[in-house]
Amino acid sequence: MEAAILEEFGSKLSVKDQPVPEPKEGEVLVKVKASGVNPVDAKLAQGYMKDRLPHEFPLILGWDMAGVIEKRGHGARRFSVGDEVFAYARRPELNNHGTFADYISVPESYLAKKPINISFEEAGAVPLAGLTAYQCLFEAGKVKLDDTVMILGASGGVGSFAVQMAKYEGAQVVAVASKDNHDYLRELGADHCLDYKSQKIEEVIWDIIPDGVDLVFDAVGGDTTLQGARSLKEGGRLVSITNQGDGLPDHIDFHFIFTEPNARQLDHIREMVEAGTLKVNITKEYSLNNINDAFEQIETGHTTGKIIVKM
Repeated sequence: MEAAILEEFGSKLSVKDQPVPEPKEGEVLVKVKASGVNPVDAKLAQGYMKDRLPHEFPLILGWDMAGVIEKRGHGARRFSVGDEVFAYARRPELNNHGTFADYISVPESYLAKKPINISFEEAGAVPLAGLTAYQCLFEAGKVKLDDTVMILGASGGVGSFAVQMAKYEGAQVVAVASKDNHDYLRELGADHCLDYKSQKIEEVIWDIIPDGVDLVFDAVGGDTTLQGARSLKEGGRLVSITNQGDGLPDHIDFHFIFTEPNARQLDHIREMVEAGTLKVNITKEYSLNNINDAFEQIETGHTTGKIIVKM
């Protein structure tokens, strides 16, 4: 099979022939059709998480995927050969066999059936970003009907899903992104849009939401996180995927989330997609041979929606 290989941290990926993995007990072999590219992939390639996740070179990166089951290991009986599936395939270690490859062997407990009404390309863009938004809003953030939710980085892959999920729960959504993306965010359901470039978020929010917001979901980090914290009402909640609490006021109800695989939640997300509640916006598709171009794009920090690698 062909796979995008990382030989050392900080280097470019190279596409090389690799042996097809053999599914172990409880695993299935999946023919990968598409894999989402996420900011964390670029961070992994640069070595920012090398002390957190055990690894061994050469590495095949990639945690998102949609594809077709081709073979089942011993005891793997939840799915049949030929089933169309999608998954967030991150293991506790930085696995040598990620999703930027023609095939991956993955625990079947990670898998959910692919939504029937979208393409493999769209499905491959969902798992990591979708589960991140889901776990941040519903598990850590405990968003509920009539809450006001501010989403920092609302136009990105995670933020795009978060806007739609918060609206699904009946919340009022304040989306923070560059002005060029405001029409896009309104189409997703945002009630208010703020431009982080020209507006001081922690000042203008009080004119829009006089009591302050109930929940801030931070998908950006940096100074923006603190601006979000200053927009909270007393007792408000802040959930971040980029900041681990550094520099934040002690009284804030704060949670840092590092997304975990969860097939049950992925099934719920599938139901949202099939019901038309959750839409997937793919900005651009790349071939495996052009994966370094995809990494360059995701590293800009200005990707609207999702980008994917198509196998």
